[in-house]
Amino acid sequence: MFNDQLEAAIESGYDVNMPNINEVLANFGIVDWTNLGEKLDANNNVVTTYQYRLEPFISGKFPIPAFKFGFYDVNNPGDNHYELETEPIDIEVTSLLGEQRENLQISDIEGVVSIPKKVSYLWVWILFAAVIVIAAICIFIFLKRKKVKEIVRIFKPAHEIAYERLRVLVAQNLVEEGKIKEFYEGISNILRHYIEHRFDLRAPERTTEEFLYEIQYTNVLSKPDKESLGEFLSHCDMVKFAKYDPTEEQIQKTFDLVKSFIEKTKSVEKKIDVTETTKDEVEIRSA
Repeated sequence: MFNDQLEAAIESGYDVNMPNINEVLANFGIVDWTNLGEKLDANNNVVTTYQYRLEPFISGKFPIPAFKFGFYDVNNPGDNHYELETEPIDIEVTSLLGEQRENLQISDIEGVVSIPKKVSYLWVWILFAAVIVIAAICIFIFLKRKKVKEIVRIFKPAHEIAYERLRVLVAQNLVEEGKIKEFYEGISNILRHYIEHRFDLRAPERTTEEFLYEIQYTNVLSKPDKESLGEFLSHCDMVKFAKYDPTEEQIQKTFDLVKSFIEKTKSVEKKIDVTETTKDEVEIRSA
């Protein structure tokens, strides 16, 4: 194996086409090649250098033929093109074995030797993994079926949900503990959720002003009911936001108004899915 280097030096303003040595080297293989780039020599010529690593196929005397370099004016690439050719060089490739290569003999192929087989436990691990996967699938299917069997959908009318919430609110003794604001927040939420469940009006997400504006254009509530709701919600807002202290009589009247409204508008035809409800929120799924 040896290195061969091609170098071209041309004047500035000209470009060079380096020779393609693959086309002229018949007895050598190119192991590697590198473009060493361009540089200026002492005469300001542009020097382009390519370096090749060659490997001969067999020993003997072989010529490295002449290489052609093409160059042209970069400002007029379509005009005259010029070529320069290198001198051919003879290369002698000698064997590392020297004179002993004449006495070398190639030994005949020996007989086939059996390689002892190692005991493989791969099939055991494959079988074990398959058992684990099948067992996991069976457990998953069993638990899934068991869960499906255990879930029984529960539906309740909106007024029953509201009455349960009222009983929970009363059991908290908020009024007796002086937590009037918390009591009004609770009873306001109960009525808003009842209206949402019963009439499909998004009361909990709206402000009092937005809700009262919306119900003006609905026919699900009578005019007296709309007026009662307006008074109730406005009264609750005064307590929650304006630090208004209601009397015991006003508190009782508020509670009775909610019960009366629920009793007056209740219906058993539309029910709510309460299978997965929490203590604080009813997830709405209309039957």
